[in-house]
Amino acid sequence: MKLSPQPDSDALLRTTRRHLFRSSGLGIGAMALGSLLNQQTATAADAMQARPTHFAPKAKAVIYLFMAGGPSQLDLFSDKPMLRQHHGQLPPKEFMEGKRFAFLKGTETLLGSAQRFARWGNCGQEISHLLPHHRRIADEVCWLHGMQTNVFNHGPAKLFMNTGSPQPGRPAMGAWVTYGIGSESRDLPGFVVL
Repeated sequence: MKLSPQPDSDALLRTTRRHLFRSSGLGIGAMALGSLLNQQTATAADAMQARPTHFAPKAKAVIYLFMAGGPSQLDLFSDKPMLRQHHGQLPPKEFMEGKRFAFLKGTETLLGSAQRFARWGNCGQEISHLLPHHRRIADEVCWLHGMQTNVFNHGPAKLFMNTGSPQPGRPAMGAWVTYGIGSESRDLPGFVVL
């Protein structure tokens, strides 16, 4: 009995590129045919297909922009006149005592916005001059103002904002919206995270 380190070396040498394409093409064709035939049955039980909700939806789609690293809400749509009034001063001791902050040592001064604000729309939303086009649609936009969390670092806080939990692995807001109102297309994602 002859032991060879490569027992199939003779068979490999006889295999040509043409033989490879012929044999693999048959397998790929069978997979494509199976996929095409399966689309008809998959459509009936498609979890991503638009379906009626418990209540009549008020929105057809949701555009949610969470711009980590973008301009602060204090410079865009959340005017804080008292913060501007105390710009450059140390924060009151009761704001800092007993709390831990990631990068603050207690000697930092307050920073008020230098932007100009005016009220726009029937809702009277304060909008900075940095958002000139939002002024025209002030009544059509959902402005979220009041949020509070005990998560003080930006990384977990961003996760908390988008999933409701500072721990990874929870469904994001886009997943819940897609679950609630469905998706118009099976070929495009219901939500995108960039």
